Amino acid sequence: MLDFPRWKVLSIIGLLVALMLLAVPSVLPEKTTESWGSFPHPRVSLGLDLLGGSYLLIEANADELVKTRVEAMREQIINEMRSATPRIAIGDVSTEGGQLSFLVRDVTQLDAARERLNRLTAGVGLTGQRDWDLTFVDATRVVMKPTQAGTAQAIESAMNTATDVVRTRIDKLGTREPTIVRQGTNRIVVQVPGLKDPQELKDLLGKTAKLEFKMVDETPYVPGGIVPPGTQALPYVDGGPGAKILVQRRAILTGDQLLSANQSFKQEDNSPIVNFSFNTDGGRKFARVTQENVGKRFAVVVDDQVISAPRINTQILGGSGYIEGSFTVKSANELAIALSSGKLPITLKVVEERTVGPELGADSIRSGITASIIATVAVILFMFVTYGRFGVYANFAVVINVTIIVGVLAVIGGTLTLPGIAGFVLTIGTAVDANVLINERIREEQRRGRSVLQSVELGYKEASRTIFEANVTHAISALIMLLLGSGPVKGFAVVLLIGIITSVFTAVVFTRMLVVLWLRRRRPATLNI
Repeated sequence: MLDFPRWKVLSIIGLLVALMLLAVPSVLPEKTTESWGSFPHPRVSLGLDLLGGSYLLIEANADELVKTRVEAMREQIINEMRSATPRIAIGDVSTEGGQLSFLVRDVTQLDAARERLNRLTAGVGLTGQRDWDLTFVDATRVVMKPTQAGTAQAIESAMNTATDVVRTRIDKLGTREPTIVRQGTNRIVVQVPGLKDPQELKDLLGKTAKLEFKMVDETPYVPGGIVPPGTQALPYVDGGPGAKILVQRRAILTGDQLLSANQSFKQEDNSPIVNFSFNTDGGRKFARVTQENVGKRFAVVVDDQVISAPRINTQILGGSGYIEGSFTVKSANELAIALSSGKLPITLKVVEERTVGPELGADSIRSGITASIIATVAVILFMFVTYGRFGVYANFAVVINVTIIVGVLAVIGGTLTLPGIAGFVLTIGTAVDANVLINERIREEQRRGRSVLQSVELGYKEASRTIFEANVTHAISALIMLLLGSGPVKGFAVVLLIGIITSVFTAVVFTRMLVVLWLRRRRPATLNI
């Protein structure tokens, strides 16, 4: 029992002091910690229910995704037939009714067309279903319809990507500890603590950021007229209200190969612009396209709007350039963030919005602190009155345990929510459970006539088994809540799980060290416990 070497004592004290120091920045004003500069000062972030902020429920437009898939398959079919050797001649591909249909002009090429089209369709998971149904009507007419399984898989994939893009965009805004989770099949919940005005966030999330470079068709656009085949009329931002411009339907380059984008200023007139650069492959394509189209205009299209349509005066090397238009600094920065974070594969819109004021959070914090203080004082008094010196040791463990939880939360970047405060209060109560078991076991050994050293040694040894077994089941419950829960449940589970680990360490190891040091120094003949 007395075998507690100096290195172990120093290690335990050093570890506890280090963890307690990590909690210091969280209890100091933020202005104070900011003055520390680059010195590490992790803080516990407060959740939406404590700090206040914005809550957004975003819904994806699944119907638009289906149209996008059909349009993308249309381009694939055209390219696939053109690349065939010999080239497979087909009629204009129709996208009416959410399906694709076209004619194979040469009957002898039907088998070759079927083989090529089968390459464009794939199986959905392990179901064996295809993502497109392929049928031949009237011998030479091909009809392709998206299957329900294929559409469901596309929506799931798009929502996963959209969630990652939303998270990236919010992080680039500099907000702290946002909560971004899927809800159902086509919704995303966004909670941003500390964000009082969500309009900037809504504007940013509303941008699909689909960047395309298309060649301009110099044919004058006539409102209500028929556009030439292979072209489309898109809104032209610099052309004034209601202005449109004709561009080629096929994109010569897309934002998928974008490497970076950032807001800057044009040297000539200091107007806001967006600098961009492509990766190696994109840079080569950009150089080739600009070389082949010197003297022609190309359109910079973002979300089906022509931002600018400059003329190519010379070949552009290096894979970089800039986008100019009717930008403000704010709108240019939003576009840069949207482009650099990647395009959204599906259009999102805000269907529910709530702003939580900081007053509610402040009241919750006051209530939580009050409850924690009352719980702590009650536990300290009970332990002192019931177990005397050993109760004081247990009280030290409780205070240190609470401080360590704050430090660990700060290090792992955890967010403290109202349920998390409930976890704190619960941890204060359960933190002394281990010491109650140990102290009662020591009492029991004394009643059996054991010596002081034997009573203490058996008390810690025998009670520790029960403590570890009980806390393992406790930790399993907390782990299940952490893995399967969401939002407030996770906040509670995180604090509870940390509290279980730290309370066992402080109650069993730390208090045993204090008892050993006291026994070495005093060598009491009896215990008053």
